[in-house]
Amino acid sequence: MLKDQDLYEHLSGRTLKMTEDWYSSLDKSKAGVYGSTDPDKIALLKKQNHEFHLRFCTMFQQDYNDFESNFQGWIESIVKDEAHLDTPIVEVIGEFFRTQDQYLDELGKYALAHKDRVSHERLMEWTQAIVQIFSKVIVEFTDQNSKAAEKRMNSQQQMIVEMSAPVILLANKIGMLPLVGEITPHRAEIIFEKALAQSSKHDLEKLFIDLSGVPMIDTMVAQQVFQLIKGLEIIGVKVALSGISPVIAQTAVQLGIKFIDIEVYNTLAHALKQNQVDSF
Repeated sequence: MLKDQDLYEHLSGRTLKMTEDWYSSLDKSKAGVYGSTDPDKIALLKKQNHEFHLRFCTMFQQDYNDFESNFQGWIESIVKDEAHLDTPIVEVIGEFFRTQDQYLDELGKYALAHKDRVSHERLMEWTQAIVQIFSKVIVEFTDQNSKAAEKRMNSQQQMIVEMSAPVILLANKIGMLPLVGEITPHRAEIIFEKALAQSSKHDLEKLFIDLSGVPMIDTMVAQQVFQLIKGLEIIGVKVALSGISPVIAQTAVQLGIKFIDIEVYNTLAHALKQNQVDSF
């Protein structure tokens, strides 16, 4: 790393101004964190930017390894920031490059004011070092941001899947499991686990599984649905099916699945009426 205490002091003394200059020139129409009008979010954004400057200017004071280690924590904090995760990554990278331009501009002004001690070769070395460091920061941020976004998406999908298999209590020891949307093999596994656990928790004797919101079921999923029925029967829960579409019925026939000992109804309302359960 190219150490220069005078340049470090010059840059570190201008970090607050650089942050204010950066924010004042920011395109506020951008999506995400940069377009926020919330005073608290704006203050946090400026704080994050200022912390970047405090770390970056130490490149002219610290050894390379110390500098990279110092920057890692800042990158991790930005990656974990929900506001930045909600901001298109191209916008964030664009601000990295705008900040790089700030440093190159400051470097040029400093070299001009100290041309008696800053040679052209030295200026080129500093310029190259700044560009290289920004490149490393951008690559590291992009990598961590991608991983964080993927983890966040997987977590949200998992939560949606788990919430999509609710056992609703209709009466004492009677429940209903309304299934809506496409049932993938993964979702079928979640439904199996949740339905068994919730039926046991509520000490159910009967569970209505309504399939009217399911457009289609493939062979694998159909097998898992009927495994669920068998699993519920093992723990003493009698199952009634409603809302079976012609497509689902055809799949069941192709699989050789027979609805022996299983109550089947055209609609949920019909099922509840036949079982004298008040609908809502």
